[in-house]
Amino acid sequence: MIDALYVAETGLQAGQKHIDTISNNMANLNTTAYKKGRVEFRDLVVGREVSSLDGNGGRDIVSIGNGTQISRVWKEFESGDLKATENPLDLAIRGGGFFEILLENGETAYTRNGAMKVDEDGYLGTLTGYRFSDMIQIPPDAKELEISQDGVVTAYFDNDALEVGQIQLASFMNSQGLESIGQGIYIPNEESGNAIYSDAGENGVGIVQQGYLESSNVDLVKELVELVTAQRGYQACSHVIRAADEIMQITNDLRG
Repeated sequence: MIDALYVAETGLQAGQKHIDTISNNMANLNTTAYKKGRVEFRDLVVGREVSSLDGNGGRDIVSIGNGTQISRVWKEFESGDLKATENPLDLAIRGGGFFEILLENGETAYTRNGAMKVDEDGYLGTLTGYRFSDMIQIPPDAKELEISQDGVVTAYFDNDALEVGQIQLASFMNSQGLESIGQGIYIPNEESGNAIYSDAGENGVGIVQQGYLESSNVDLVKELVELVTAQRGYQACSHVIRAADEIMQITNDLRG
């Protein structure tokens, strides 16, 4: 019975994490460029010695299930739909790739959220205050801003135009290995590999679409179906714990 309780407990812990991940996906259905989370499970297996079946008195090692646990939680970077906003400071990537931004500590990070603003010093960056690593500065007297599909930023004046920079995109050998630090921002690690820089539209990265934002890639119907499945698994583990507790109580009563 103790084994049954332990196995069911691991199922409850893994199931709760699964439910939490799905709930977070659903809560971010309308979050710009949100990428749905996914969980992977792995079996907990122990080896035990048993008498050999060949009759020679030997011992064999057999694998016995000992529950389950979450092996990893990762992001699906499948692109969401693009939504037109007509805001010239809204950018979306049609295809693969990330915008590279600078964190407060000077380190680089990556995002798909292209809702941008021009800060007090004229630099182009995110609404949350992180500048593009390209350090693109917009002249204060610019009347209009145009960003081409290959990321070239052009400022227009009354009688002139000036190319002020180009937004490069970054890609990774294994984007699923990126570490999420919140707000749709990711940092690389050994699993993801280092950033690979390309002009938009080259080397397999997407193009930049001005006046658009990327929607979440969460499919509400699929999440609801997965949530029901996860809840059923959680309930099954709860029933196992309840049944094991009742059997242990009966056993104790008989001993008494």
